[in-house]
Amino acid sequence: MTVAAASALGIVLFAHGSRDERWREPVEAVARQVAALDPTARVACAYLELVAPDLRTAALALIAGGARRVRIVPLFLGMGRHVREDLPLLVEELRALRPDVAFSLQPAVGEDPEVIALLARKALDS
Repeated sequence: MTVAAASALGIVLFAHGSRDERWREPVEAVARQVAALDPTARVACAYLELVAPDLRTAALALIAGGARRVRIVPLFLGMGRHVREDLPLLVEELRALRPDVAFSLQPAVGEDPEVIALLARKALDS
């Protein structure tokens, strides 16, 4: 196996989920933007509840496609219970299931100063 194959990165954009199908549109738009910014990126969307795929399904699909590292990016505005408690448990389940894959869990995107600044600018837009 080459070094590139051993370190192939998959990105899971993880969001809450909703019964309303339109709710998925912005999440999937972020995935398309990731792919546009890096055409070699392996990216998938996953949802905590109410809509498929779940985190396990999305991560395993990326791994089946060659990912050996999986970065999980919570598309949440803050560190509520789902990001603070539920998501780490799901990641630990993945680590136990696939110890050969390196999983990393990023902070909620809404905690990033750049995202906070962007939201503030959007609030000021007329």
